[in-house]
Amino acid sequence: MELRHLRHFLALAEERSFTRAAARELIVQSGLSSSVRALEKDVGALLFVRGTRPVRLTPAGEALVPAARQALDAAEAARQAVRDVNGVLTGRLRIGAMHTIGHTLPFSSWVARFALEHPGVDVTVRQLPAVRMLEMVADGELDCALVPVVPAHSTGLDVVRLVAEPIVMACAPGHPLAAEREVTLDRLAGERFVDTPSDWAIRVQVDQAFQDAGLVRRTVCEADEWPLVLDLVAAGVGVALVPEGLDFPSSPRPAEALRLVPLAGITLLRRVDLVSPKGHAAGPAARRFLEQVRGSLRTPDAEENPSAAVSGRRPAAPSPRSGARPTDRVP
Repeated sequence: MELRHLRHFLALAEERSFTRAAARELIVQSGLSSSVRALEKDVGALLFVRGTRPVRLTPAGEALVPAARQALDAAEAARQAVRDVNGVLTGRLRIGAMHTIGHTLPFSSWVARFALEHPGVDVTVRQLPAVRMLEMVADGELDCALVPVVPAHSTGLDVVRLVAEPIVMACAPGHPLAAEREVTLDRLAGERFVDTPSDWAIRVQVDQAFQDAGLVRRTVCEADEWPLVLDLVAAGVGVALVPEGLDFPSSPRPAEALRLVPLAGITLLRRVDLVSPKGHAAGPAARRFLEQVRGSLRTPDAEENPSAAVSGRRPAAPSPRSGARPTDRVP
């Protein structure tokens, strides 16, 4: 069994398309097909269902996926052990990150620094829903992710808490709740909600909070990007529960188009955590990136002023319009 056959098999299993998998592996589609057939001959079973679009794994193929990832990771670790003698880091680093991570953490700076210091490592950044990224880290499809942890999907993962910010209610200026200094979940139960998809961490958290309170709420509109959620709220479609620190000033909508009202009787925080597989399951590049991030959080500036050190900016002053608090940083 050749490692390249396993690599080609995983590419096809993950991409579910011969075209995308061949492009990813920089080979022609006929070469990819031949490689898959050779692997099927080695293992003595069909790994993909023929004639399906998207490409679908057989039960034997599903069973091979985790073992193939482990074999490739072990081979890379062996190569890296030799390279470590000369202090050279190579391979790949697959990072997951939320679309809105830039407003709370210097993520692009971390990635740029890592890429410049380790030119032998190919870096890929994926931006997907939180639940999906946690599953991909657990399954070995991502090496690490900066994402809010969802408890039911964090088994077997190391978690480094980076930052947390309050979740507040957003509504249009003409909404009956716009003039309130704070609002309870009871008051919100009868409102129309604009929401993020159900596999976003904040949606899971908000749904759980209402369920724990024995309350039912109605979602009238879902959108998979924050700017659209906020535009719909500003247009009066409904209210939304949003992270307080979203980059509202950079939005094209006027600042007065939204009102932010703190929650009362409950504290909901949108966290960002750095998650990775436990122990040696994390690859060499991932471990080096984790060390870099942890190091950036242990600087003298971080000890003196955690908010400024983590985000690279001064903590925001409370807004007299909304009564919102500055973002809380979690060491």
